[in-house]
Amino acid sequence: MNLTHLDEKDRPKMVDVSDKNQTTRVAIASGMISMSRDAYENVVTEANKKGPVLQTAVIAAIMGTKQTSTLIPMCHPLNLSGINCDVEEIDELPGFKLTVTAKLTGQTGVEMEALTGVSVGLLTIYDMVKAIDKGMVISNVQLEKKSGGKSGDYQR
Repeated sequence: MNLTHLDEKDRPKMVDVSDKNQTTRVAIASGMISMSRDAYENVVTEANKKGPVLQTAVIAAIMGTKQTSTLIPMCHPLNLSGINCDVEEIDELPGFKLTVTAKLTGQTGVEMEALTGVSVGLLTIYDMVKAIDKGMVISNVQLEKKSGGKSGDYQR
């Protein structure tokens, strides 16, 4: 099996996408964070001394999405045309589900950007609430859906 991030001498490389067609590409990723009831109530009542946790997590997710190529060595710097974030309160967990949608018209996909955005957003929630609950668990960071590009569409 030939891995695209290795050259003919098995050295790491960034894939050359210059011959690929520009298409509209969209990726949706999600992840969860579970926490104690006290931590959850602190977030949903906006009582956290560090500020509004969920709004800060959304901003962090957007920033993380935009910074993917500086964090993941083989990712291309991308000119994203849109990033959307959604946070769902899950009372029975208790915790939150964060979903990030990344979009562009270009020569490479945005799956890594969406996944990185989710990860950074969830880590921000952890950071802001860790004084209440150090046992929080980040889980199920996954690609939900992607469209565009040569490999076609994917849906979990």
